[in-house]
This record gives sequence, structure tokens and C-alpha cells, in this order.
Amino acid sequence: MNNRTCGLLAFTAWFIAVINSLPLSLLISNLSFCKSKEINHLFCDLKALLKLSCNDTTNITNMILIQGSFIGCLPFSLILTSYANIIFTILRIRSSDGKMKAFSSCSSHLTVVLMFCGTCLGQYMIPKSESSEEQDKVLSLLYVAIVPMLNPLVYSLRNKQVLTAFKKVFKKYLSRSSE
Repeated sequence: MNNRTCGLLAFTAWFIAVINSLPLSLLISNLSFCKSKEINHLFCDLKALLKLSCNDTTNITNMILIQGSFIGCLPFSLILTSYANIIFTILRIRSSDGKMKAFSSCSSHLTVVLMFCGTCLGQYMIPKSESSEEQDKVLSLLYVAIVPMLNPLVYSLRNKQVLTAFKKVFKKYLSRSSE
């Protein structure tokens, strides 16, 4: 990877993010809010804002579904396809130690990707219902706080030194609590 390729990838990500968010931002800025000014959510979430609006939000909801299909489902499908190929390649490895090492390397990443993408897609692609407000908060908490918090832990536990240190701390904690 050279500087030009890295810059091009960064620019593409920023460009897609702007193209994705600009139409929704413009549509939402034209909404009127006659209900409560208090958002019943952990942060200023798009779905929570739409619930407070007096206007018809059908077009915005449809745009969220269309964008979610391209920005969310398409990359997620490509990631799953990539992992299916990785798993098929791992299954061709003859030694069981090699299989275990390869599976342990990619299983942690796949777990984090599934948790993040699954909660994001579940949050925005599932149609709204009367009982989904609390569910939305839980899903938001998962992809905004829990997954990023677990990410360093999942990746660092593959490191033998970190795993050994973690086991030492855990053993000390267990010996103190049993006293």
C-alpha cells in the first residue's frame, strides 16, 4: 500500500460518507417538530428524531432503507463472502494445529464484525413498531459502546503475553474474592 492508494481509499470513504449523509441531513432540516423536544434515546439518533416530527417521514424512512441496502447490506455481504472463502480455505489445511491457529485468528474478527454489522443493520433495516423504542436503545448501545469496547479486548487476547497477564490478574482477583 503506497501513499497514493491510502489517500484514495481515505478520500473515497469520506466522499461516500458525505454523499450518504447529505440528502438525509437536508431532508431532516426541513422537518417541523411539534411533539416533545426531548429525544427519548441515548443520543440524537435518526429514528428517534423521525418519531418527534409532525411531518410525513415516509420518504426519509424509504431513503434510510435504500441507503442501508447499499451502504450496509452490500459491504456486509461482501465481508461474509470473504469469510466463507477463508473458512473453505482453512478447511483444506491438513494439520489440526494449523486449522486451530487460522480459525482463532479470523473468528475474533468475524465475531466483532457480526456484532457491529448485525446491530447496525437490525437498528435501521427493521421496520418500526410500537415496542421498538427500547429495543432501539439497546441495539444502539451495542454498536456505539459495547462493540468498540470489546474490540481491543478481542484482538489483544490473541496475543499470548496479554493473555498470560490477563490470566494472572484474573487468578489474583479470584484468590482475593475467595478469602
